[in-house]
Amino acid sequence: MTTETINNQATAQQYIDDMARTRGYVLDYHKVMAKHDFPVLEAANNMVSAAYLEQRTLDRKTKELIFIVSLTAMRASKGHIQSHIRVALDLGLTPTEILEAIEISLPEAGVVAFQAGVEAWREVVDAEGIEPTVTVHEGGNGAA
Repeated sequence: MTTETINNQATAQQYIDDMARTRGYVLDYHKVMAKHDFPVLEAANNMVSAAYLEQRTLDRKTKELIFIVSLTAMRASKGHIQSHIRVALDLGLTPTEILEAIEISLPEAGVVAFQAGVEAWREVVDAEGIEPTVTVHEGGNGAA
């Protein structure tokens, strides 16, 4: 391994560590891009930082709720939605506030997207439902 390769890997590792500290999570694609195409990761992260991480008019809690709703409506992966739910909880939002935000996706994105968002939330906050006391077919959780 060349000295340049080692330095680039150290820079990429530091960048991923900084992303994790700043965001509270990193996604799999962040890790892969850090190793295989660091300049593109850096460019994409700069855009996200400007819109999402830097303090402007909206506070971070509000931005997390918006992210959760938009990811739910866009039918993002459960893990991606859950990463933002966890950050929202870390910021002091309550499970009920997060669920209320997810509920906003129902009329706009439909029941399928809404169910996936609720399932992501349910797993993170360990929410339980009320089971029927009558015979019924299992309906599933709406997740793919």
